[in-house]
Amino acid sequence: MPQTVLSDSQLTGLLKKGDEGAFNEIYRRFWKKVYNESYKRLRDTDLSEDLVQDVFSDLWLKRFDRDIENLGAYLITATRYQVYLVYKKNNKQPYFEKPLDNIADVTVACDSLYELNDLKDCISQWMSLQPIKRREVFRLKFIEDKSTKEISEFLNISQKTVQNQFTTSLHSLRSTLSKLLLLLSLFIIL
Repeated sequence: MPQTVLSDSQLTGLLKKGDEGAFNEIYRRFWKKVYNESYKRLRDTDLSEDLVQDVFSDLWLKRFDRDIENLGAYLITATRYQVYLVYKKNNKQPYFEKPLDNIADVTVACDSLYELNDLKDCISQWMSLQPIKRREVFRLKFIEDKSTKEISEFLNISQKTVQNQFTTSLHSLRSTLSKLLLLLSLFIIL
């Protein structure tokens, strides 16, 4: 009797119900991808193997809490986050991240509360310039910490629309803040 091949979304649905067989299939399909993603960043076999276990352990332990729409993307993002935690724990960051530490040290040494209020003001101004729906999605996601599904139901729009609005708002905010950071760093240098 031929076995049916389940899609990633079907496996995710079964995982959410606690199906160990679905978890094993997800592991079989994605362990190598997760390993390669971690190894190319860490260049350490043992750390990468440990990281694979951490990613999949977290997936299993939090299976009831996660609303995963794209399993591959979720696992890669989880892997990158775990790599970040390894960097942070070992204080071993790749060369391209180290200059950012110096920027962070400068801002901590300054009037942090004043700068935090300035940052909040900048974000508030940025939000006021966003279209109403995008602003509402951003507010619900970041300020009220709502899930994509909750936002979708609350605003009566599809989850895909929520994701698109959220992604667009993040790109816009990052762009705005990076320009602001560049301007501030120029003022500090001058």
